[in-house]
Amino acid sequence: MNQDPTKRWVAVIGNPNAGKSTLFNALTGLRQRVGNYPGVTVEKRTGTAYTLHGEAIELIDLPGLYSLSPRSPDEKIAWQVLRGESPGVPRPDAVLCVVDASNLERNLFLVTQVMELGLPVLVALNMVDMAEAKGVRLRPEELSQKLGVPFIPTQAHRGKGLVELRAALGQSLTHPGPRQWTMPPPLAAAVGQIAAAWRESLPAEAQAEGKALELLAGSNRGPEGAKKLALAWRERFGKEAYDWSAAVIHARYEYVRNLLGEAGVLGNKRVASWTDWIDAAVLHPVAGWGVLAVMMLSLFVSIFSIASYPMDWIDAGFTWAGQSLETQMPAGVLRDLLVNGVLAGVGGVVIFLPQILILFFFLGLLEDSGYLARAAFLLDRVMHRVGLSGKSFIPLLSSYACAIPGIMATRTVEDPKDRLTTILIAPLMSCSARIPVYTTLIAAAVPVALVPVWGKALGMLGLYALGTGTAFLLAWLFRKKMLGGGSPPLILELPPYRRPALRTVALKMWERAVIFLRRAGTVILALSILLWFLSSFPVRSDDPTETLAGSYAGQLGRWIEPMIRPLGFDWRIGIGLVASLAAREVFVSTMSIVYHVGGEQEGLVAAMQSATWPDGAMIYTPVTCLSLLVFYVYALQCLSTVAVAKRETGGWGWPAFMMLYMTGLAYGAAWMVQIVGRALGFS
Repeated sequence: MNQDPTKRWVAVIGNPNAGKSTLFNALTGLRQRVGNYPGVTVEKRTGTAYTLHGEAIELIDLPGLYSLSPRSPDEKIAWQVLRGESPGVPRPDAVLCVVDASNLERNLFLVTQVMELGLPVLVALNMVDMAEAKGVRLRPEELSQKLGVPFIPTQAHRGKGLVELRAALGQSLTHPGPRQWTMPPPLAAAVGQIAAAWRESLPAEAQAEGKALELLAGSNRGPEGAKKLALAWRERFGKEAYDWSAAVIHARYEYVRNLLGEAGVLGNKRVASWTDWIDAAVLHPVAGWGVLAVMMLSLFVSIFSIASYPMDWIDAGFTWAGQSLETQMPAGVLRDLLVNGVLAGVGGVVIFLPQILILFFFLGLLEDSGYLARAAFLLDRVMHRVGLSGKSFIPLLSSYACAIPGIMATRTVEDPKDRLTTILIAPLMSCSARIPVYTTLIAAAVPVALVPVWGKALGMLGLYALGTGTAFLLAWLFRKKMLGGGSPPLILELPPYRRPALRTVALKMWERAVIFLRRAGTVILALSILLWFLSSFPVRSDDPTETLAGSYAGQLGRWIEPMIRPLGFDWRIGIGLVASLAAREVFVSTMSIVYHVGGEQEGLVAAMQSATWPDGAMIYTPVTCLSLLVFYVYALQCLSTVAVAKRETGGWGWPAFMMLYMTGLAYGAAWMVQIVGRALGFS
């Protein structure tokens, strides 16, 4: 039952690359909420759309899938939501099926499955412009008449067809008619008998037949008589070696092909196009890697150049706030807390928001344009050699944003060993939380006047390449030497190139900004206050250095220092390493508090460049900065990632292994940097 009778709930479903998310974003705008399905970590997005009459409709964005055969976790979730079996998620009142108009045969296969669930169905015939460009003649009216459900032509990325779609959502949608595809005789007999056991409670014939197919597929929900019949028929089909599932697939596709022919929908003829010319370059085994490198380098150049202007504005804002507090408030503990605790800690992280937004802007453009699927295809050859499937590409790519959604995304990887391997290496992808650490340490190691922006971008690219290369090497080790088995081949549909929808990209940036600022206002704020307390008490003095040295944090840092001294790290860096276990970016805010710079990036870099050992030697030498950079490339400085890995693997064993091997790798690599650097004569 719908939890709120005053609301209408509509599930949005579709094949991958059909434009489902773009259409969902266009209909809901900023009225979206992100969470997880109860009991699992698969992301759930809901949003509010409005009809032409102002009626609010709640949309549920289901994972992209090709069929309703509940094999993968994503398919199971969609299956449960559509049947009203997902705890805490209302059964939808209707289903909005988003189909790729240029590939109707494959997309309508899913529609025929949805129609048998007993729910009203509305079809968004999306990307009609691309279909027409390919020579596909669409007949929405004929399709609607043949299938008995409305077809609304749309171009989600351009906002076309949304008015008609909102109008259709505001109308009373009718239930689909009975099944129209022809069921093979052996299967028809089985379904007829099983469905008969349902008809007393499910009078609709199509719904009863759908329930019968569910029982044949192994569902355990239904009358005892129906379940016994289903079991008997499964055993009979097994003895006769009759693949009833393949027979259903064949029958559905045969029906869809005949339907398209009767509706007068003409298929496209394969002709060379500009897409083929682009693919010849981006998918080339040599040139493709060059294209990928240029794109990544452009990204990091933008992070250092374009982002510098809004970063300066944010820096100036926090500087002004700190100076205002020092001017207007009397000296004391409260002022010190606000200036050197809150502003220094939060400001030291918030200043990097423009860089993170630029990262997600570029990733959004690449994803929405269709390039990321090509990158997955290009990387599949490398990933296959190390024992991974190309299906691991998307989770690993997501990990560049954050390892947590990356690990969650491994639920789309069907092979358990591939999935576990992907989880174990996902934190090695340099996430967005590392950007503040990387940029700060690069600035401290390399004077601005000596190295141009593109040189720093190359350094950033090198750090990303180091983490990625090591991840692939360890994947080969884990897959070949520990877990065993081979990796399945990648079957990937390349979406058409299309102009990115800036609205969709902007929404993704907005979501990331909200998440980042929420963390800055909660976790980082709380840690900043705690660190200020630990670094200010029990000894307080007019000399900040003396206060820090005698504080609880200083005592902790000096206890740690002997263990990290071989890496070139002092006790103040040790405080930052411990604090960043909560979140990697906390290292920057911790250093801002330690050095009393009030959240100013230039002030922090200057303080780090002037920090010395007791004998007067510089702490943050280029070698030490590189050592610290390498440490953060490898170290698992995020307990939230460990917690998610525990949930996904079902215990603490593999997360503990992940924490130990990454910490050991980080320590060993940072130590080697120091040894090699000193051997080459660098101090």
